[in-house]
Amino acid sequence: MPGMDSLLDGYPISPSIHDELLAADGVRPECESLAEGFDRLGAEEVRARAAYLASRYVDSGVTFDLGGTEKPFPLDIMPRIITASEWDTISTGVAQRVYTLERFLGDVYGNGKVFDDGVVPRRLIVTSPNFVREVAGITPANGVRIHVAGIDLIRDGDGAMRVLEDNVRIPSGVSYVLTNRAAMAGAMPEVMRQYDVQPVDTYPYRLRAALEAAAPAGVSEPNIVVLTPGMYNSAYYEHSLLARTMGVPLVEGPDLVCQGGRVYVRTTTGLNRVDVIYRRVDDEFLDPVHFRGDSVLGAAGLVSAMANGTVTVANGIGNGVADDKLIYTYLPDLIRYYCGEEPVLPNVDSWRLEEPGALEEVLDRLDELVVKPVDGSGGKGILMGPQCSKKELDAARIKLRADPRGWIAQPLVQLSTVPTFVGDRLQPRRVDLRPFAVNDGDAIWVLPGGLTRVALREGQFIVNSSQGGGSKDTWVLANRHPVEAPPVPAIELQASAAEIAAVPLAGSEPMDRPDSSVWEAQQGQQQQGRLSAPALDEAEEVVKPC
Repeated sequence: MPGMDSLLDGYPISPSIHDELLAADGVRPECESLAEGFDRLGAEEVRARAAYLASRYVDSGVTFDLGGTEKPFPLDIMPRIITASEWDTISTGVAQRVYTLERFLGDVYGNGKVFDDGVVPRRLIVTSPNFVREVAGITPANGVRIHVAGIDLIRDGDGAMRVLEDNVRIPSGVSYVLTNRAAMAGAMPEVMRQYDVQPVDTYPYRLRAALEAAAPAGVSEPNIVVLTPGMYNSAYYEHSLLARTMGVPLVEGPDLVCQGGRVYVRTTTGLNRVDVIYRRVDDEFLDPVHFRGDSVLGAAGLVSAMANGTVTVANGIGNGVADDKLIYTYLPDLIRYYCGEEPVLPNVDSWRLEEPGALEEVLDRLDELVVKPVDGSGGKGILMGPQCSKKELDAARIKLRADPRGWIAQPLVQLSTVPTFVGDRLQPRRVDLRPFAVNDGDAIWVLPGGLTRVALREGQFIVNSSQGGGSKDTWVLANRHPVEAPPVPAIELQASAAEIAAVPLAGSEPMDRPDSSVWEAQQGQQQQGRLSAPALDEAEEVVKPC
């Protein structure tokens, strides 16, 4: 146990909450060196290094948008540790889930066998606001629609990992995984050296390789771009970092032009063909011909080029129908249907309010439950029943009766806690985990660690940065004989791990600015939170699909 001068003295332990560093009988075995390292440093030194982390993120521009204000993304100095054996289970379960969702999207926009076999009602899809009829029948070049996924996990009161939600549209947050690791390596080198931590800095290489594999047929050296809404978007830092580390152009909608069924990017020497677009723009803004006619964030004719097979958009348009929270409730059955096996990672128990008896049960127990909009993100719109007043609960009952299809309900799960530096002491704060998976069509690779988000306010359950949360570096411990990571060609990976945190916010400038009125409209569209919600994605394990 910690000594009398330990930062953990007086640290509260609750029998109903799983703390990932301290158990009832002391420090967990995998965390002993971590606790000892912090004790050796002492409170004053830890405080100084925590201040260094905060200043580094301010100086480097690692920010996110909170209420219209750019703030440094809070990184807590206490890392989170996950053992190699537990990570094996997590990565296998994440890959199983991504493979299942990939097959499901193929059915949704293809022959619909999953509906014919009665696994999921067809009406559930056609009533989803995220179902995009315009891409029905379009098959991607290598069959992949989910090139990148972020699967949110929580640990319950018994210490078991469960899936909270799936993100297969444009999941954000992997930039913080990279910058957190680089920052922690500088702030706590002597503590990190005590562990064999799996690396994260090959992510840009893995992502670029998956995008190259998604190129249209017959293209051997694809031209890839990262499409951003622009510098006013809350996740612009991530867009610019990924473009730079992959060594590909960062472009905005006005930089792209569609001609003759193909997509081109404007450059100072003329038009260059574009084969793969890693888009960070929501579906409705991608093509003003098919979606929002007032959008200046995409390119007119993009969907037609996709249908012609001349360009690949990653992630696929229409993926949101697969991470609808109602579809989440069907994932265990979908895994059995597509994989012929049981889910490796269980869901949180959920009620579908459209089912007979479910709505009345939920309304009776509303003060005990968490109610979520099926198409929500970033922690927005969630009703925490135990924290609501009678007036708020009564108003919620009216909403649920009016639109039962638009909501699911779940029990309030006591998320696990990890010690977090608050003031001058370590205090328990709730966390989740977003592992990022990259799918190249042959295998699904899960980045070892992912983004740990932490609720910084005492008693808070919602960890999203948009709700005032922060993050932690996630240390996945290596096996005794880790598999050596593949070499990363310097031409493809343009920045080392040590350099990642210093990537400036300034990105590629468009070759041709629209006129001022259009430019103002573009700024307004960039600032819409739904464009890209802020985070808050063996040494390298590749998981074969089931």
